[in-house]
Amino acid sequence: MIKNIIFDFGDIFINLDKSATARAMAKHGFKGLTPELDQLFKTYEKGLVGSGEFLKKVIKLFPTAHEHELIDAWNAILLDFPLYRLEFLERLFKEKRHRLFLLSNTNEIHIENERQKMGEVFERFKKCFEGFYLSYEVNMRKPDSEIFEFVLNENGLDPTETFFVDDTKENIEAAAGLGIKTWHLQVGEQDVVQLEQFIP
Repeated sequence: MIKNIIFDFGDIFINLDKSATARAMAKHGFKGLTPELDQLFKTYEKGLVGSGEFLKKVIKLFPTAHEHELIDAWNAILLDFPLYRLEFLERLFKEKRHRLFLLSNTNEIHIENERQKMGEVFERFKKCFEGFYLSYEVNMRKPDSEIFEFVLNENGLDPTETFFVDDTKENIEAAAGLGIKTWHLQVGEQDVVQLEQFIP
């Protein structure tokens, strides 16, 4: 029996345009993700480098871009948060049939952007979760097994009683490897509000 549900954030609750940042940076010479950039992004997602240092490093790689252009391009990935998903989550919270957790790979600039943009909606969203785990705050990121183990151990969760919803295959595989039940949500074809169809 499933007692706990762990949700991802991006493309589960908030809609994303995952190629928007690359498109916005093309005019500054971005041609594709290099190993150096990939490492920098992951380091920033783990909170091992602050936002100021992160922006300085990106500016060195793309000197024609001003800081505000980098921030705008970085946030371009973030689209809307449909209210019906928030209302669905709030119903789950009120029913109290499951313990609810959020586990998101994200970074300070994105979260601060969402706090400002969403306002009260962000606080309503956050209130629904017993645990609200952001990669940059816990210095770990998916799909590393340590972040799943951290959430399980900190909350005394049995993996066989835990259900994880994410849109990224690697994250789903990592969770499943620990015995967690999973739903690899297919973006554009499925929606988190269909949860009951997929929960075992």
